[in-house]
Order: sequence, then C-alpha cells, then structure tokens
Amino acid sequence: MVEYIDEIMTKEIRRNMKYAIIGASVYDGGCFKKKNIFIDNGVVSEISERAANNDGSLFEFENCYVFPGFVDVHVHLREPGFSYKETVESGTMAAARGGFTAVCSMPNLNPVPDSIENLKQQLDIIEKDAVISVYPFGSITCGQNGEKLSDMEGMTENVIGFSDDGKGVQSEEMMREAMKKAKSLDKIISAHCEENSLLKGGYIHDGEYAKLNGHKGICSESEWAPIKRDVELIKETGVSYHVCHISAKESVDIIRKAKAEGVDITCETGPHYLTLCDMDIKDEGRFKMNPPIRSAKDRDALVEGMLDGTVDMIATDHAPHSYEEKSKGLSGSNMGVVGIETSFPVMYTEFVKTGKLTLEKLIELMSINPAKRFGIKTGIKVGEKADFTVFDLDEKYTVNPDDFLSKGKATPFEGKEVFGRCKMTVANGNIAYKEEK
Repeated sequence: MVEYIDEIMTKEIRRNMKYAIIGASVYDGGCFKKKNIFIDNGVVSEISERAANNDGSLFEFENCYVFPGFVDVHVHLREPGFSYKETVESGTMAAARGGFTAVCSMPNLNPVPDSIENLKQQLDIIEKDAVISVYPFGSITCGQNGEKLSDMEGMTENVIGFSDDGKGVQSEEMMREAMKKAKSLDKIISAHCEENSLLKGGYIHDGEYAKLNGHKGICSESEWAPIKRDVELIKETGVSYHVCHISAKESVDIIRKAKAEGVDITCETGPHYLTLCDMDIKDEGRFKMNPPIRSAKDRDALVEGMLDGTVDMIATDHAPHSYEEKSKGLSGSNMGVVGIETSFPVMYTEFVKTGKLTLEKLIELMSINPAKRFGIKTGIKVGEKADFTVFDLDEKYTVNPDDFLSKGKATPFEGKEVFGRCKMTVANGNIAYKEEK
C-alpha cells in the first residue's frame, strides 16, 4: 500500500530530530555520487560516505537516486473556490508523491488573488494545509477580466510573480502597463498567451485529427501571435517575462530568436506536448487541455527546443477537474489534465531511457532551471533545510489514475508503462511523502 506519511511516524522523526538517507546515489553539482545524507532538525548536517552510526532513524535506498526537489512553476491547486476539483492539501500531497518540493499556484480561483485581501484567503489555506512549499501568483488584472490592473504593489511581497493564467491579456496597452509595474516591483510576468479573436470556438488543435473527425480546431497563431507581440513589449519595458505551456513550433522559433537578441524571456512546456501529437488523441476528456496537443511537427520542434536550451523548464499545468467535468468527450469536457504525479516518470521513460536526454539534463529542466528563474530555494546543501526526492529508476509500472493522490484523474498517460517510482520526498526539512509497502 502507498500512503502519505502518517502522524505517528512524523512525531517519531521529530522526536529523534535526526535521520539519514543511506545507500543512494546523490545529485552533486551535475553528477551523481554514492553518499549518505544526514538530516538534523530538518537541516542537512552532512553529506558523506561515512557509515550511519547512531544517527537516529535510517532510510535505506540502495540502488536509488536522490535528486534536488523538483519545482513546478505552473500548478492549479483550485483552492479557494473549487475544492471539489482539488485542495491545497490533496494537490501538494500529489506533488510530493511526484517528487516536487515546491510549486507555483495559478490565480484562476474564487476569489481571484487580485488584492492582498483576496490573496490572504489562499495564503491562510497554504499555511494550514500545504505539505510542500507553495508560491502563489497574483493576477495581472482585477478578476482576470483584462480591464484594470490588479493591486500588484500590494501583493508583491507575498507572490512569486503575476499571471492571468487561463486567460490571455488581450490588450497590448494593458500588458504594457502590467510589464512596467512588474518591472518596478522586480517581479516576473508569467503569461498565458492566447488571442481570443483567433479561437473561433475551437477546442483541439486545428490539424489532421480535427479535420478527419469533424472537430473544431484552435489555430497555432492564437498562441504565437501574442508571444510575438509581447517580445516587443519586453524590449520596451525590460521586464522579466516567462511564457506558459508553449505548444507550437512557431512559438519555439520566436522565443529562440528573442533569446538570441538578449531579451529576458524564458518558457516552459509540458510532458504531453513533448511526447504526444494530435494523431495520438482520442475523443476523451483526458486528451483535452489548453493549449491543445498539436501536430508531430510541433512536438518535434518542442523537443528540439528542449535539447538546444530554448525551452527552459518542464511544467505540468496540473489542472484537475471532477469526473463529470472530464467525461463529456473532446467537445464537452473542461480544458485541463493532471500531471504532477506522472511528470518525471514520463520524461525519464521517453527521453532518458531512450538516450535522447541525460538524467542530469532532466534534473536541470525539472529542478535547477525553474528554481533559478523564479528565485526558489531547493537542493541538497549542507547547512540548509532539506529539499530532495528519492527515486527508484528501475521500477516499472503502469500509470493508473485510480492510485493518484490528486483528486483529478484525467491524464493522457493512463495505461502507459513508465520507469521511475518516487520513494520519498523531503520538503523544507520535513518528510512530505514516503512510499510504504
């Protein structure tokens, strides 16, 4: 049985104050070395080859790997406002099981975090229920309606950045104002790039599958046109800018060119965009998300961008919905799939096991790069709070949504055979997840 770390065990660890992770290969500045990790009162006290003697509780992970905790900069925790889809507790439990020690929560909530008063409702829940570090985004505009800037200044000390995720900022002037304000506050804009006038009722990619099966398509220009617009605004304002969930080959080209020109821009994409194309999908809600899975050419361009550094990080856009909301096929289901419990095993299986990507590079994409860009502390460092995750890379299993800790079950990877099982996650010095059999 796999279960969340229980209260008795947590109390035992706290009482002993000391424990050690032994027998595993530990990530050490771009390579792996077989060492033991000693934790004292939540702080890494030693990383060495010495035997663990009288060091409190011992956790033996022979033939496993210890990574710095993963960081997901795009997660929907759904609380406050939509706790029937997910809660901060269930979402962070799922994240811990996926190896994540930090996530950035998106602002399409009720109330929208567009003021410190509204944000405080979310902060209180995070303080009470989160089992890993949660860094909320404040909204760019009031109510995410695109008409008036939110109280960015009032929220700045309590948010990781600003986003209207789920909606694109349609007005160029509004985005310019937001960028100027974010620049003055030294905060990042994390943009959902979508031009509403180009959507035309579409709900999957405007490609071969849509044409063959009579579905309404979403053109790629609806994504890349706002990115192209915003690149010019970044040059004008000097803001730090991040593009959410890119899915189109043109987006990769625009961002690559902008980086070559010295523009302060980064981007993310998700495992489903890197491993699937529109001809892989079925008429089921678990294949519906925004932006949609696009063509094989788009997928290949994203992979090329990941390999050459244009794509900076992997983010899941973990977006849980209820069974009812995802059971109405492609046309009727809500946009969004879950991914925080499958992200690493899918990426490891598809890219590291096949030799397309080194394990060290995958750790950069899932931990080092997002942490650096968003100023989030993670890693395995003596003298600092422990933030790491332990994986058995040889364990093979089939993705089964019924086993998820997330309330959301809709995943395009249902039934997929993967390698890489999380055995333990330690976040901010506390054991957040441990597999028990």
